[in-house]
Amino acid sequence: MIAIIDYGVGNLFSLQQSLKKIGAKSKITSQKNEIERADRLILPGVGAFGDAAEKLRQSGLDVVIKEQCNSGKPLLGICLGMQLLFERSFEYGEHRGLGIIKGEILPLKDYVTDLKIPHMGWNSLKFVDDNPLFKNISQGDYVYFVHSFFAKCGEGLSATTDYGFDVTAAVRKNNVYGVQFHPEKSGKTGLKILRAFNEV
Repeated sequence: MIAIIDYGVGNLFSLQQSLKKIGAKSKITSQKNEIERADRLILPGVGAFGDAAEKLRQSGLDVVIKEQCNSGKPLLGICLGMQLLFERSFEYGEHRGLGIIKGEILPLKDYVTDLKIPHMGWNSLKFVDDNPLFKNISQGDYVYFVHSFFAKCGEGLSATTDYGFDVTAAVRKNNVYGVQFHPEKSGKTGLKILRAFNEV
């Protein structure tokens, strides 16, 4: 069973529907005992980094997530959920993240001059390492992005996409995975990525 961690941020229903399509059992939950019993975890998220990080801390879910990652349980962070895995973000101030992956979250507007912000739409993936999440898809396949900030990795870079420069599209550190794009909005390619996560 996959626990979709509910901390009040994110479109959880569409993600659960995508998991249902691939035959994966999932449960939307904020309960520590249910998260601990799950085989895999997904940390979703949309919105502001600072608010999301504070909600994780206030609920105690930050501690639960780190404990589960340290135990070796597979976790997938999606969009803001991926960004929260990093040490800090400079989204409207400076905010502390979970610190599971080294690196920081920076504004795209400081790196992109002639492209629209937010980066919204379909972009192709360029694999950087042999990530199990991508075993069912091909180099150059398209996925759907919506974001105004990006991860500058200190470790774990797994895939990039071109948006005026090489933007981090996916990260991996041992049993912890993250994708900047939305698999649940990425059609058949997204479903293949979710299916691969269900098999790690």
